[in-house]
Amino acid sequence: CPAARRTRRASRGSRPRADRAGGSMSPSLLLIFIFLPLSAALRVERAFASETRTNNFAVDGAARRVYVAAVNALHQLNGTTLRAETHRRTGPVNDSRLCHAPQLPHAPCEHPTEPTDNHNQLLALDPAQRVLVACGSVHQGFCELLRADDVTRAAVDFPPPGARAVFPSMLNVAANDPRASTVGLVFRGPGGRSRLLVAATYTGSGTRFFPNNRSKEDLRFENTPEIAIRSLDAADAARLFTYDINPSEDNVLKIKQEDKPRNRLSFVRAFPRGGYAYLAMNNEAGGGRKESRPHSLLARICLDGPAPRRGSGPPAEGRKLTESYVQLGLQCGDAGNLYGRLVAAYPARQLLFGVFSRAGSGGPGSGSALCAFRFADVEEAIRRGRADCSTVPGSAEVQVLDSVIQGSGAVCVPKPNIVLQSDQLNCGAAHLQHPLALRRPLKATPIYEYPGLNSVAVDDVHNHTMVFLGTSSGKLRKISLWRNLTLANHWTLKVAAGESVHHIMTFDPNDRNYLYLMTSHHLLLVRVAVCSQYSSCSACLNSVDAYCGWCTLESRCSLKGECSRGNTPRAWIGIEEGAGQCPSMTLTPPEISVSADVKDMGILIDGSVPDLRGALVECDYGTGRSTRATVHLESGPAQIQTCPLLPRDQYPSIPQDHIIVPVAIRVDGVSVVSGSFVIYDCERTGEINQKTGTHVIFLSSSSSVWGCRGTVFNSLPPLSPVEVYRCDSGSSDCSECWGREHQGHLCAWCDSTCRPRGHCQQHTHCPAPEIYKIHPRNGPAEGGTLLTIEGRNMGRRPAEVQVSVSGSPCRVIEDQYTVSVRLVCVTGRAEPLENVVTVRVENSSSGHSSEIFTYLVSLLTSLHPGKGPRSGGTRVTITGQHLDSGSGIRVRVNDTQDCSIHRWACRAGPLPGGSVSVCVEIDGNSCENNSLSSSYSYEQDPNISHIQPRKSYLSGGRPITVSGQGFDLVQSVFMEVVGIGRECSVKTPFFILCHSPPSDQSREAVAQFYLNGVVYRGDGPASSELGLEDEEEEEEPYVQHFQMEYVEDPQFYTANRERLIKHHPGEPLTLIITKAPGSLDLEQEEYSVMIGSYPCDISFHNTQLFHCTINGTLSSSERELPVTVCVGNLRRVIARVQLGGRELAIIVSIVVCSVLLLLCTVALVVYCTKSRRAERYWQKTLLQMEEMESQIREEIRKGFAELQTDMTDLTKELNRSQGIPFLEYKQFVTRTFFPKVSQSVCYCTVYDNDTNGLHPVPETHPLLQDWQASNTTRPNIEEGITLFSTLLNNKHFLITFVHALEQQRDFAVRDRCNLASLLTIALHGKLEYYTSIMKELLVDLIDASASKNPKLMLRRTESVVEKMLTNWMSICMYSYLKETVGEPFFLLLCAIKQQINKGSIDAITGKARYTLNEEWLLRENIEAKPQNVSVSFQGCGMDSVSVRVMNTDTICQVKEKILETFYKNLPFSQLPHAEDVDLEWFPGDGSSRILHDLDNTSIMEDGRKKLNTVVHYQVSRAHTLVLPHDDLMETKRSQRQSHRKKVLPEIYLTRLLSTKGTLQKFLDDLFQAILSMPAERPPLAVKYFFDFLEEQADKRGISDPDTLHIWKTNSLPLRFWVNILKNPQFVFDIDKTDHMDACLSVIAQAFIDACSLSDLQLGKDSPTNKLLYAKEIPEYKKRVQCYYRQIQEMAPLSEQEMNAHLAEESRRYRNEFNTNLALTEIYKYAKRYRNQVASALEGNPAARRTQLHHKFEQVIALVEDNIYECSQTSISAPKTPLMNTHTHTQFTLHPEEHTHPGVAVGRRR
Repeated sequence: CPAARRTRRASRGSRPRADRAGGSMSPSLLLIFIFLPLSAALRVERAFASETRTNNFAVDGAARRVYVAAVNALHQLNGTTLRAETHRRTGPVNDSRLCHAPQLPHAPCEHPTEPTDNHNQLLALDPAQRVLVACGSVHQGFCELLRADDVTRAAVDFPPPGARAVFPSMLNVAANDPRASTVGLVFRGPGGRSRLLVAATYTGSGTRFFPNNRSKEDLRFENTPEIAIRSLDAADAARLFTYDINPSEDNVLKIKQEDKPRNRLSFVRAFPRGGYAYLAMNNEAGGGRKESRPHSLLARICLDGPAPRRGSGPPAEGRKLTESYVQLGLQCGDAGNLYGRLVAAYPARQLLFGVFSRAGSGGPGSGSALCAFRFADVEEAIRRGRADCSTVPGSAEVQVLDSVIQGSGAVCVPKPNIVLQSDQLNCGAAHLQHPLALRRPLKATPIYEYPGLNSVAVDDVHNHTMVFLGTSSGKLRKISLWRNLTLANHWTLKVAAGESVHHIMTFDPNDRNYLYLMTSHHLLLVRVAVCSQYSSCSACLNSVDAYCGWCTLESRCSLKGECSRGNTPRAWIGIEEGAGQCPSMTLTPPEISVSADVKDMGILIDGSVPDLRGALVECDYGTGRSTRATVHLESGPAQIQTCPLLPRDQYPSIPQDHIIVPVAIRVDGVSVVSGSFVIYDCERTGEINQKTGTHVIFLSSSSSVWGCRGTVFNSLPPLSPVEVYRCDSGSSDCSECWGREHQGHLCAWCDSTCRPRGHCQQHTHCPAPEIYKIHPRNGPAEGGTLLTIEGRNMGRRPAEVQVSVSGSPCRVIEDQYTVSVRLVCVTGRAEPLENVVTVRVENSSSGHSSEIFTYLVSLLTSLHPGKGPRSGGTRVTITGQHLDSGSGIRVRVNDTQDCSIHRWACRAGPLPGGSVSVCVEIDGNSCENNSLSSSYSYEQDPNISHIQPRKSYLSGGRPITVSGQGFDLVQSVFMEVVGIGRECSVKTPFFILCHSPPSDQSREAVAQFYLNGVVYRGDGPASSELGLEDEEEEEEPYVQHFQMEYVEDPQFYTANRERLIKHHPGEPLTLIITKAPGSLDLEQEEYSVMIGSYPCDISFHNTQLFHCTINGTLSSSERELPVTVCVGNLRRVIARVQLGGRELAIIVSIVVCSVLLLLCTVALVVYCTKSRRAERYWQKTLLQMEEMESQIREEIRKGFAELQTDMTDLTKELNRSQGIPFLEYKQFVTRTFFPKVSQSVCYCTVYDNDTNGLHPVPETHPLLQDWQASNTTRPNIEEGITLFSTLLNNKHFLITFVHALEQQRDFAVRDRCNLASLLTIALHGKLEYYTSIMKELLVDLIDASASKNPKLMLRRTESVVEKMLTNWMSICMYSYLKETVGEPFFLLLCAIKQQINKGSIDAITGKARYTLNEEWLLRENIEAKPQNVSVSFQGCGMDSVSVRVMNTDTICQVKEKILETFYKNLPFSQLPHAEDVDLEWFPGDGSSRILHDLDNTSIMEDGRKKLNTVVHYQVSRAHTLVLPHDDLMETKRSQRQSHRKKVLPEIYLTRLLSTKGTLQKFLDDLFQAILSMPAERPPLAVKYFFDFLEEQADKRGISDPDTLHIWKTNSLPLRFWVNILKNPQFVFDIDKTDHMDACLSVIAQAFIDACSLSDLQLGKDSPTNKLLYAKEIPEYKKRVQCYYRQIQEMAPLSEQEMNAHLAEESRRYRNEFNTNLALTEIYKYAKRYRNQVASALEGNPAARRTQLHHKFEQVIALVEDNIYECSQTSISAPKTPLMNTHTHTQFTLHPEEHTHPGVAVGRRR
């Protein structure tokens, strides 16, 4: 790779110096790595070159791929080798910025197109769907979905072929200009569906991106939001890239058009964190104002994840973007060093790192810095700001973004009654103000400053932070930070010369030791650390590179993962442990004499060494031979071992006095730690210096402890001069070593150390000088600056050192020269410029400083003040440019006096007067021109004329007025009395205010003043200043003193000198205070009185008497308040005010509490007594019920067994026959929606008597027939109805229409229910739209209920939306009802009928022996026996069947049972009636007889005929023949009263228990079916609606679980299921008798009680309808609560899933109803309330914008005078009946006046 090769060459040849403008670096740290190339810590491993400029890249960690988007191309690379797998050509394409995307149907381009490059604006990977989102700048920012495994193939054809619903908002996703920004991220929404958060810069009219063609068109972003959440579900291509939530306006953030110039957002990055999405951006609004400079912002949005945030699940519609949106500023630096533009951002653990540049700066050399912000601070600021907006009126910390269209308002509105939950503080809510912006930015101090930074990536490595920074010049900087985020070290790698690094860098997801970064034309894979460059443990750890550590057993610096035993304790040493843990060894003994007999050596290994047990440990002596070591301590921080020494003949010979023998400890063949020991010979230690004749003893680093020093000195001649030195002591570098030559030391530099010359075989030249620090960093261009240079190897003597600065020589000062390490030179004259400092040493190369020295031109601009008194002392502030340059500065006044300088302020000395010159001399350079000089004027001294008053009290603090003139020249005033000074203040040029100091006794005193620090003298200035004592000062006649007198403090008393004053709260308080006579002549303004902390209003009567009044209420926790008189420093308590009334209040409180306690005790006793009594009664009642049950248990068992047999046969028969007689969907809907009409319309079957037998004509309903206009109708009536249908499909019109009608007083409940049902029929084909309308109306209803009593909501059906909800539930639950609940419900109905028919039934009243309803219980003991009769049908060809009847059955009852037996399980509408057939009896003797209920054989009883029964005719197993006929029987059900003898009716109540026990299983099966959650078909509508209710409760802060339970109960069980339980004819084609209706009412009541939260309070007077199932109700309640909990725990249902379900329901029952007839009936309401609807439309802003009221009037105009001719039938209007044109039968549809299914449970229908 050419780029990589260039990079490596540049790295090898780079100079090892710190960067000029980088972060500062300590010299000690520089010494660690100064000899290493800075780029060696990084390495480019792989590179990919692009022919065109790169735009974006994305990394797929799972597939190990990288996608690189460039101009006109998209490359798919192998993530490891960066080799191209395939590529896709994306441009150029013919395009025009003024045209819609060509993918938009029916949108031709009228502007000329031209070939346009396609710049990639957004590249995002969706790993779940394995698709890649690629958005370009052409075609208005069009996006496409590509396959992740092959980018040349599209994953989805978008827009889908033939799609009609394609809108510009689906196509215009990214910014359509390559200079504009686009960011985005993919996340998982509710249901696990993919969503795309995208933010794009506005490029429309008024921006620099819009084409300059004087056109006002902007087809790209005029209606496209800046921020939006879009659908990314590849399975639903029709909704791809749409705003995901319905209504769509709630899922976007769009800035108003007029506010766009002030909100020009440029987006930097979008990233997720937790459940939030963060957007980093800049507001680049211009205008030249200070506040309009680009400033950085961080916005946060709450995301709806695939799992709910809390237990109740997320809202069904998802969280809305603007509700949770909040933004705050990010400030990097302070006012003097501010970086105002965010360039790049990177989230890392708890911190957000950002690269900032100076606002308005640009180019590679522009200033930039790295800052870090805590996410905890961001979250806390957001929570605090949202709380303040809701609770603090006029909060200055937060504001509402009124520039956003979807916002809630312009200001924060406090809501004191709302307690914000944690989720609302974090994510807001619909009822809270939104979106928000925090006014106070988060501030951070720059961590690192460097020019041209434009990208950042951060990694946490072993609890250390490593930061990677890309620059605009193609460099990658790696910095290591300490835990306090201060700089530890930094490195640089030049990755691509001249190519800027892209602002996004990403670590390899599979190996974070590699970093992907992109430049202008390359994608690079960089290894983040090259640890092998460090050869020693100390160098490895001192580098402070957290990636690198010392691998002990491999004796190398490596990554932890590359160390073979890196996870073994102490096997890998990181920088956390530090270099102190590097392995080291101590040998015992360290020196061995050649004459000693030592065989073994002890070795102590310190540092971090792993356990050596089981390893081969050896001692290597460097001669090719080693010995086996013995380990004595095998674990712990230190390990001890011994090694045998080699024989003496195997060591090298001793060259002089000693030899150093190396020793290395090897573990398994690898050297772990090394050291050395000395073998010495005392006889060869001393030598004679031939040059000086001095005996010289060389001492090595170890010879000081040898035992041969005495031997050497004893061998020297007497009185010989001896000098002992060590070359390696005090010689840290080459220059210091050679510099010792002038001392006579024979030292030389070799092998990087200082040794005796005899020990060096070859002398080396000194390396180039190194400069660590220069001071000062700048100086005047005239020169003369004393420049101090510190470093090493800077020569051995001053004569051989030459210093130059910017080419100008700098003269070295010899007496300030320190060999090698420090020198001071005087700079020469030079031009104003900046450059490095160069030090050149003879016989060596040059060294350059890393710091820059700058020649500056200084300028004095002003002196303040420009004048002062002649006596001097004025503090003059000197202002100018570069006055701090150089090494010394002096200020000269009038060329004669020096002005003392302190913090750039000069204190002027005394001069006679006039204008003088002031000159600033820098580094001894005189003021050659006027640039450093100015003038200063000396004027007449101030004069003090007198002071007033001249008396003060001892406590001091009395105001002293000093009068005079010329005080405008005074900066500070000091008054000194009795040796105590007090500072005064200058009020005017003629007035000074002082306060007298305190005094310890009464005396005469002298007041002396100091003006500007100079003692004031009446006639002339004095030389003495403040703080200096002058012994002759009192004798000088010029000092002007002012006499003062101290007197006793004034005394104050109350009127009667009382010390305690009682006061009752609530009453005004007035105190009379008297002042004792005195000579102070106090003014009224000097007094003040405090009672406790309350100031007192003072009114004076004379100089000795004044009043103190407090009109307010005194309140304090203290019982007594002090009365304090304040005069100056005097604070005197003269009395105390005692607050009365406290004892009475305490007594009253005790009495009240005692009475309350007594009342509570009595109430508790009464309550407990009644509770025990009620409990005993309840237990007694239960006992009686159990006894009754035990008596009839046998009867129940027998009855249940018999019923089970009958029901088993019935079930088998259902399977064999046509099944359960369900009504068709359209019949179910009409009967449910219009129950009154369903009763009035003739549903009786009309039979055609053809040859095939009975053939029923199906029932008809007006809404099920086709609508046809009559011949007299004008054609425009159909057009009007069509237009009216269009209006109803407009959300604003329909909602306004419904609200307008509901506001009319004569719009009754019946009309509201009728309108709701008609709207349901009219919108049945668009159930998604119908649902959205219903939800918005429900929101209005909830708002109205929440302000009153939310628990009453949905209890009754008094509004249109409540009936709409009933209808919606009926539609959505039909399939569930039919497939899950239908069978157990039908079996229960059959079981009830079978059980009723098992006993006697009164043919007149309908009361029966077996029933569930007490009112329908037959309270007579009639002996009835069952018997079977054989029955056959004439002409049917059927065998005779056996029919079970009771001997007490009437003939009509027998015929009904026979018909039911013959037509088992057939729909009721297909059965013949009992009145239509005759029953003929064949006794067996050949005769026959027609049986009737009444004939001439009937028995008379009490003057009335009894109905004939089976026992009356004495029918046994007779044969009967049933013949149909056309004559109807006469009405026999005349009312009569039974005259049987009455008995106690309560004895028959046990039959209710018998019936209940028999039917219990079927009832349990039904309730189980209703309250269960089938996995194969869960009730989606219930989950959807319950989540909607929970969302609305959360938004209004309703946290009471009972309220939510009531809402759910009122919407589903009581609104739908109870209605179905009481009206089975809505579901089945059956005959619901009055008796069955009464039984179903009891069951419905039990269901209602099960759903209720209140406990049943039952007693002896309670109705049996409630007592019957009282024992089962608690269990049913548990089922209901479990059902609600299962619904809550269901997976969240997204809006798309529900819409798909509703669309399927609409499609399934398409064209079932006459919608035109429904529209006509709705129109009648519109015409009836025409004026009110029109007024409401005109008052609605949204309707007025779309001119809906004009369209409504157009509908009226089209249909007017024709509606009555359109149809002769009517559904709802009583005055206009609807005529069925086919049957000429008049129907009037009256929907049910729906109060509530549970209100009239016991009422007969």
